[in-house]
Amino acid sequence: MSLSNSVGRALEISLRGADELLPQDEWVRKLQRSEATGTPLRIKLGLDPTAPDIHVGHTVVLNKMRQLQDLGHRVIFLIGDFTTTIGDPSGRNSTRPPLTREQIEANAQTYYKQASLVLDPEKTEIRYNSEWSDPLGARGMIQLAAKYTVARMMERDDFNKRFKAGQSISVHEFLYPLMQGYDSVALKSDLELGGTDQKFNLLVGRHLQQEYGQEPQCILTMPLLEGLDGVEKMSKSKNNYIGISEDANTMFAKVLSISDDLMWRWYTLLSFQSLEQIAALKAEVEGGRNPKDAKVALAKEITARFHSAAAADAAEQDFINRSKGGVPDEIPEVSLSGAPLGIAQVLKQANLAPSTSEGNRLIDGGGVRIDSAVVSDKALKLPAGSYVVQVGKRKFARVTLS
Repeated sequence: MSLSNSVGRALEISLRGADELLPQDEWVRKLQRSEATGTPLRIKLGLDPTAPDIHVGHTVVLNKMRQLQDLGHRVIFLIGDFTTTIGDPSGRNSTRPPLTREQIEANAQTYYKQASLVLDPEKTEIRYNSEWSDPLGARGMIQLAAKYTVARMMERDDFNKRFKAGQSISVHEFLYPLMQGYDSVALKSDLELGGTDQKFNLLVGRHLQQEYGQEPQCILTMPLLEGLDGVEKMSKSKNNYIGISEDANTMFAKVLSISDDLMWRWYTLLSFQSLEQIAALKAEVEGGRNPKDAKVALAKEITARFHSAAAADAAEQDFINRSKGGVPDEIPEVSLSGAPLGIAQVLKQANLAPSTSEGNRLIDGGGVRIDSAVVSDKALKLPAGSYVVQVGKRKFARVTLS
């Protein structure tokens, strides 16, 4: 198939870092029609506000939305305030407890604000699926359920595994993919994005659009981003994540902590640099350039996106200072009484250790410094005075004892 330069470029951008684009030939036809008519395509991404914050792993699909947005297409950021009340069972081996309306509303307040750090707010349509799901009512829900079979629903991997293992599956869980699919009908989406764990739900949307006489959407699944450990997917529960609301210094340092191999995958999925620019940078590293230079560039790009270029520069300098044993420009100031005070007690009261026993463990490990000198004596008592106390590479406090 001969493609125009703009359609070929759009297809290349669509496929960048993607796991699957289904069906690709239909997506090409949609792009060609959009080019011929000047009508933007409708690109949908739905997120359930199950937690108050978004981490960098969530931005993989947001980045793809922004890339398609920059091509001139209309992106729809759908907040699943209705579907969250059901609870998405995707990838789970047990029923997921639904959130209360109050929890959903509190979480939703921050979702779009955070997503706007990636998307162009002026070119983004914000929708809530309660707009059409609440009015559907019992009659409409039954009519919707009639458009999909139990046999097809049981093809879903997590349902199938739970059924074979004798684990319960509640009827309301079948409603989740149906309601997510109905979102596509209501929004008349041309393309829906999601993680690889959402593939089944995205296909349900495609099926329901056909049932309702619409042209079916294409689906684009993005891989789940590996976290800081380079093994497990990024997750708060695994503590291998970077929250996009974390401070600039922490964000910068966390990016620098990833492996050199993982760095290139993060470049593909998180950077806004072109694939040609990334390939050129990788060639330089393979030719002898220090890979840390590339990692610093990635850390600055990600930090600047969620803070500012100035904050990224300051975070780089802060990291340099810490690496050299220096003290950051801004550290907490703590005033304590009771001098002389045992060092483990100082660590606890200055919030540098959760307990004195943990403080002693840190001292045994050589992770505690006072005025840049390593502390080796757990019996040390600090007299009245002012000290810069450091735990590990990142925790500092200026402690004044009286």
